[in-house]
Amino acid sequence: MARPRTPPPPIQLRSARLLDIEMGELVEPGELLVDGERIVEVAPTSVPDDAVVMDLGDLTLLPGLMDMEVNLLLGGPDSMSPLNAVQDDPAVRALRGVANARRTLRAGFTTVRNLGLFVQTGGLLLDVALKRAIDSGWIDGPRVVPAGHAITPTGGHLDPTMFQAFAPHIMPLTVEEGIANGISEVRKAVRYQIKHGAQLIKVCASGGVMSHTGPAGAQQYSDEELAAIADEAHRAGLKVAAHAHGDDGIRAAIEAGIDCIEHGSLMSDEPLELLVERGTFLVATTYLADGMDLSHAAPELQAKAAEVFPRARETIKKAVERGARVACGTDAPAIPHGRNAKELLALVDRGMTPLQALRAATTVSAELIDADDRGRLSPGLLADVVGVPGNPLDDIGAIETVRFVMKGGHVYHNDAAAT
Repeated sequence: MARPRTPPPPIQLRSARLLDIEMGELVEPGELLVDGERIVEVAPTSVPDDAVVMDLGDLTLLPGLMDMEVNLLLGGPDSMSPLNAVQDDPAVRALRGVANARRTLRAGFTTVRNLGLFVQTGGLLLDVALKRAIDSGWIDGPRVVPAGHAITPTGGHLDPTMFQAFAPHIMPLTVEEGIANGISEVRKAVRYQIKHGAQLIKVCASGGVMSHTGPAGAQQYSDEELAAIADEAHRAGLKVAAHAHGDDGIRAAIEAGIDCIEHGSLMSDEPLELLVERGTFLVATTYLADGMDLSHAAPELQAKAAEVFPRARETIKKAVERGARVACGTDAPAIPHGRNAKELLALVDRGMTPLQALRAATTVSAELIDADDRGRLSPGLLADVVGVPGNPLDDIGAIETVRFVMKGGHVYHNDAAAT
């Protein structure tokens, strides 16, 4: 018989400041009482005698940050080879995920959406396995909302053979691994992901920038296929995220009832108005246009990026001006894992206030994933807490220097003394 565990004592966090993300105001001093995995009280009036006091000094406490587009199973250690897709077996790829998850958490991102595997795994949903390991406490990492395998047509942007223009019969993927054509196959692909633990569905609605699939904005799934994907996911209570750069794919995805557009780089005024009208979320991944390393990309892909990225900057500026529901997402490892905060700086550059950018990575992201237990520092919510020096409402760059990370009441990173 397992011995009963003694519950850990409450923790009182003390800091110079705390951000009330809803009011948009700093509270001074910043104090939280945490018991177990939850926040008990903000500015506690009394503290239990057995509480552990953590004085974090001159830090601002924020809700744990969220990144709505990562792939923890890609990139990371020793990932420069363009042949990783055929060099890494599923076990190596899962271990990459361990390293990338730890780095992401230490950067202050306590929740992520893992948006779709597009590698050969034998049908294994590696992001679901990674989530289970993190939730069980075996490894350190953020809370993961896994999508399983991305759903894409043969030759579509997330057909992994298209990134390196492989010859026929190299790395064939099954319907269960996301390569699906026609209504019956896309329904089967979605059902397989749901059966094995996916908590949302990722679909490829248009071409992409870093793949040999033709124009980035071209629609790749038919209207009927997109509608079938949305129908399958929604009947199971799951949301759908659509990779889409151009007008036709974006419009078709929104009309199909898909919940979130990823990138939206080439979106013109009419589909932007539709996106705002319907309340469809946008994860703009806008720092890609500033910071993506293209030095090893094929010349034709570099040329495509040179055309798309300037337009992408202008698109997100318009989306911000028109009040689109923009959530934070980086597309890591296109931006290296651990540098997720760069997206917030880019959002401010595109016209958001620092507070709006912080909300994109907290309250808006929480709304996107239907999580009412995080995104704010409030009693009863998960004790996901990040500490940064300075005042991020004045200088959003402070978000890049994370001194303290707590997730679910457990401290994963604390070098507050370095301030």
